[in-house]
Amino acid sequence: MLRLFDTASGEVRPLRQRRAGQVSMYVCGPTVYGPPHLGHGRFSLVFDVLRRYLVWCGNDVVYVSNITDVDDKIIDRAAREGSTPEAVARHWEQVWWEAMDRISVQRPTDDPHATAYIDDMVRLVGDLIDRGAAYLLDDGVYFDTSSVGDYGLLARQDLDSLRAGARVDVDDAKRSPTDFALWKFAKPGEPAWDSPWGPGRPGWHTECVVMSLDLLGPGFDLHGGGQDLAFPHHENERAQAVAAEKAFAGHWMHNGFVEVAGEKMSKSLGNFTDLGDLCDRYDPRAYRLLVLRSHYRSPMEVSDTSAGDASRALERLDAFARRVAEVVDDATVADAPALAAFRDLMDDDLDTPGVMDLVFTSVRQVNALLDEGDRSAAGPLAAAVLEICSAVGLELHAVSDGDVPDELVALARQRDEARAARDFALADALRDQIQDAGWIVEDTPSGTGIRRP
Repeated sequence: MLRLFDTASGEVRPLRQRRAGQVSMYVCGPTVYGPPHLGHGRFSLVFDVLRRYLVWCGNDVVYVSNITDVDDKIIDRAAREGSTPEAVARHWEQVWWEAMDRISVQRPTDDPHATAYIDDMVRLVGDLIDRGAAYLLDDGVYFDTSSVGDYGLLARQDLDSLRAGARVDVDDAKRSPTDFALWKFAKPGEPAWDSPWGPGRPGWHTECVVMSLDLLGPGFDLHGGGQDLAFPHHENERAQAVAAEKAFAGHWMHNGFVEVAGEKMSKSLGNFTDLGDLCDRYDPRAYRLLVLRSHYRSPMEVSDTSAGDASRALERLDAFARRVAEVVDDATVADAPALAAFRDLMDDDLDTPGVMDLVFTSVRQVNALLDEGDRSAAGPLAAAVLEICSAVGLELHAVSDGDVPDELVALARQRDEARAARDFALADALRDQIQDAGWIVEDTPSGTGIRRP
């Protein structure tokens, strides 16, 4: 049984499924106002690995990850650039999905946009006002955190401690410094939607409550995101659901930070590395391998040294995949003890560092068996390695570039030229043409890569 650390309870416990054989997951997605950095890449990869593993275990997974397409940061960028919030959000969302494709993160089952749920958010705010859990001020509608008895659960602090540690201006009209905006009245020139209290837009914390409950229903299995979202964002989501008497997430999962010299990587600190830039400099698979080598709850630092080491490790794995191609086929039964060891490690709070140790130890064992000429013993263990890597999304390249037909190589070059010219429509069409021929297209530091499935 899969056991994961639950932020709400503060312990590793079984992931309880609302329905047997099905898992419902909600993972907070991006606010689209700039390029994704390595922190965004890490949470996306962590939950992609979890999702893939759940599917490998035989579950039907519904994976929802939202797009915040209305936000102060989007409005500010549009003002600076003389653009519109809609255009800014549209552009950076495209950049987001391109980055996710490069690191082979599977698309969500649903990717709800905040602007499509405004009416539902207005109804939730109205309900909270009617219940006495929200109140009106001159600049918007606020949630009263004192209306939730266990407010602060995900922060592992009580409300009095949070109040004592909060920073608040002396003229702040809120009842408590921990109270937060549910609906912000619009300033001149800002995007706005109608509401019973006046034109405005929803607060960030309200979006995910509405979208998760709409798409996954009450009592869904797991809510996830980066560690920085546990408080206040996820706690404020949870508080609204509690106040509205709606069953919310059964399990809360958060991954650790990507750090630079011991500090969390973030756009606000200005110390972030663009995920796209890293993928330009290294094989995009190298970042997945780095994430797999780090336990998801631990801090993770990325450097040229670690990325280079991961790239060299990938070269060894690719060489392994090419070497075992002749001893593994569709009829080869993967080694059962190796797969059982993989399951045990993953079920123990997603021990992916242990899984990578298992993979590389097994690779050495297979190579030794092949050196000895024992192909019959090497085949099942090699098949297990390939299956484990596939289960965590670490695809290996068992075909060299020399095996790609000349006409597809020419299409790949045309695609690189189209991307350089920022003609993304043509680049996408060329990618589709190559994929329709039965090949996999990957973005690599040297350009478009092509390999067999």
